[in-house]
Amino acid sequence: MTTRVLIIGGYGNFGSYIAKALADVEEITLLIGGRSLVKAQRFVEALPSRNKAEAVCLDIDVALDGCLVSTRPDVVIHTSGPFQSQNYRVALACIKNGCHYIDLADARKFVCDIVELDAAAIGGGVLVVSGASSVPCLTAAVVDEFLPKFSKLRSLDYGISAAQQTNRGLATTSAVLSYVGKPISMWQQGGWRNVIGWQDLHCERYPEIGWRMFGNCEIPDLELFPKRYPALTDMRFAAGHELKILHLGTWALSWLVRAGLVKSLVDHAPALLKLAFLFDFMGSAKSGFHMIMKGQGHDGRSLEKRFYIIAKSGHGPFIPCMPAILLTKRLARGEVAERGAKPCLDLIKLKEYVAALQGLDIQVVQDA
Repeated sequence: MTTRVLIIGGYGNFGSYIAKALADVEEITLLIGGRSLVKAQRFVEALPSRNKAEAVCLDIDVALDGCLVSTRPDVVIHTSGPFQSQNYRVALACIKNGCHYIDLADARKFVCDIVELDAAAIGGGVLVVSGASSVPCLTAAVVDEFLPKFSKLRSLDYGISAAQQTNRGLATTSAVLSYVGKPISMWQQGGWRNVIGWQDLHCERYPEIGWRMFGNCEIPDLELFPKRYPALTDMRFAAGHELKILHLGTWALSWLVRAGLVKSLVDHAPALLKLAFLFDFMGSAKSGFHMIMKGQGHDGRSLEKRFYIIAKSGHGPFIPCMPAILLTKRLARGEVAERGAKPCLDLIKLKEYVAALQGLDIQVVQDA
């Protein structure tokens, strides 16, 4: 018997990366789910899998419980965002039907509040994990790896710069636009301060790929990390487009939202996404992640550590997909005993994460 893994949004941007990574795992049979059975079947037919994959027509808003009963998955990977506008109906359906649940959510409230399902998940004997992605899984793993070098970790300043020539879906675009120009609560100067999404323009110079622009972004870490690392007095997370013209354009739009001239950019996401694709010829397939950690060393002196991930050849999307891939493999092999509901923290160490990226055009650059 193999472990049946249903990927919701399995033929989409992130879902397809995960499916391809799991297709050759001997213990897994994939179920590729989405609203279009035709697209799911087409994807399955082109997927070279160890065990014959199945196409599943499903809509998370309609008859999801019945779909889980008929398809009998052991693990469900939810990739169909944006999660900013979703509730826990998928996770609850998984608990009810006795299957593990993993999502790639980066929505602050969605990921942080998943603990509300802890008792139900324990009662159902399943693991429910939210935020199995770059944030908070990778980011916490980086901090945890470097934390022993500090006597006191005071500051975290980090961000993600997307490649222009990469698969960009409407869900991801909508998620970003949901907080552009809107207030974001960040832990700064030892207290909560409101900053504005996509503002506070700043730049970071990456190894090999050069300067990238950044603006404030909303992620679960902003709420989770001040509690997890109590010595922190300042943290900032930001994101950016590869192309400065697009980044500055989004920055300009943030002022319209901030001034109340535009209520939200989410409704304009389809048009803005199409517009962004027109600039692909100016960009590259190179993306990056950086984290700058500052504090006090064990010798009492100021200490700074830097960590970078540089992805080329369009391989950047594998980075946010990796936690779901690793956790699913472990569950299929019976290597995870933990049950309950939690953000994706303390489940994957940085060394395991980095090792899983071997073979891709991805480079890690870090201080000793």
